[in-house]
Amino acid sequence: MTAQPKPTLAILPECPEDSPAAEALIDRAFGPGRHVKVSERVREFATYVPELSFCAFLEGRLVGVVRQWRVRVGDTPVAFLGPLAVETELRGAGYGITLLEKACEAARRAGYAAVVLVGDEPYYARVGFSAAAGARIELPGPVDRGRVLAKMLDLNAPPLEGPVQPA
Repeated sequence: MTAQPKPTLAILPECPEDSPAAEALIDRAFGPGRHVKVSERVREFATYVPELSFCAFLEGRLVGVVRQWRVRVGDTPVAFLGPLAVETELRGAGYGITLLEKACEAARRAGYAAVVLVGDEPYYARVGFSAAAGARIELPGPVDRGRVLAKMLDLNAPPLEGPVQPA
């Protein structure tokens, strides 16, 4: 018996026509409670950056999405990452990490000093995020400080300190 080849994951910039499927995936991944989280407060004033946001397709089906937003931490321009969502049955296959790496590299090429997010450090640390780098970032609402993570893209940039605000 011949093993079936593993389907190729295609990662492409998010296009407007991807938005309905991406929103449905994000809703399935996070449920209705996603709209009350502090990350949503940031997205209310942040500027969505489509060229830094990506969709993952497996055999033409959207199976993952990562979005990024333009903000500042103090005076430093940074990308705010999220949401990141992968179809439930495909979690653990590495698609989320692949999307994260693509998004961070796009932010680095675009000249952002860092990427900031709210999430679980053990997961995001695999691609260089840490609570230590996010320790002095202030978000617009209550948040577990250990979940405010950052990845420095410009190692010559000053440490991130201050409120997240519109860019």
